[in-house]
Amino acid sequence: MKMILFVLHDPGRLDEVLTAWEEAGISGITVLPSTGLGRIRNHEGLREDVPLFPDLEDFFPHHEQTSRTLFTVVKDEEQARKVVQATQRVVGDLDQPDTGLLVIWPLAQVYGLVKKRISEPKRD
Repeated sequence: MKMILFVLHDPGRLDEVLTAWEEAGISGITVLPSTGLGRIRNHEGLREDVPLFPDLEDFFPHHEQTSRTLFTVVKDEEQARKVVQATQRVVGDLDQPDTGLLVIWPLAQVYGLVKKRISEPKRD
């Protein structure tokens, strides 16, 4: 089994990426908002400075650029390859700027991926 983590730089493409991954056979995907060091240093990342007692200016939108981090577990190298291809069909060549970062690593053990259904007791 393999873990796939993808940091999508353009959150506007999230639905397209999710659809592409589903078409590649992925049914479980976790999505988190995220930001990187560069965006934090440029004050474009996730805001953590909302005051306890806001004034009127605090209610106006601030430029905030966030990414989306997706992760999933796949069964083998073939499925991982399909996810990479599906991702690049949506965002383009991952070696180009402003597309994202995709990493894959092997998993030694996975627990809780396949849930067992508890059968209900028979009723007379």
